[in-house]
Amino acid sequence: MIKLPVDPSTKLLSYWRTLQHYPFGSFIFSRILGFLVPYSGSIRAHVVALEKGYARVVLKDRRRVRNHLNSIHAVALLNVGELATGLSMISNMRPELRAIVLSLKAEYLKKARGLLTVEAFFNLPENFEDNTEFEVQAEIKDDKGEVVTIVTALWLLGYKDQS
Repeated sequence: MIKLPVDPSTKLLSYWRTLQHYPFGSFIFSRILGFLVPYSGSIRAHVVALEKGYARVVLKDRRRVRNHLNSIHAVALLNVGELATGLSMISNMRPELRAIVLSLKAEYLKKARGLLTVEAFFNLPENFEDNTEFEVQAEIKDDKGEVVTIVTALWLLGYKDQS
């Protein structure tokens, strides 16, 4: 039996391109993503743009993501930042590749309040060594356009075992 590789990039972008044209399509896509990745789904982020190597996600300021200082919790910010970096990376991966996060770092520049917009870009080089580390950054901006947090994810990208 021939096993065809699953292409996460094609699958992810196909779902996105299909659903985004329907009323509430991006909302449905975001909920499906949250179901498939339960921890990331816990913050109920909303994917609003997804292209090859690019993701834009929004996070509403609401009680479930707040801390005792009446701002968005540091871990919620890290979570949405990691989600955006992962989407930007997966949307640009070839079928023979796999990725895993090695570390996460966040720079908290100011209290995060209001509607937040997160953007991440990943440009996959044509050639690279197996098990190469890539830093992918996500900028989190508030509704005034000011950067509140920068999340840096260190991803290990390599080739799937072909055996």
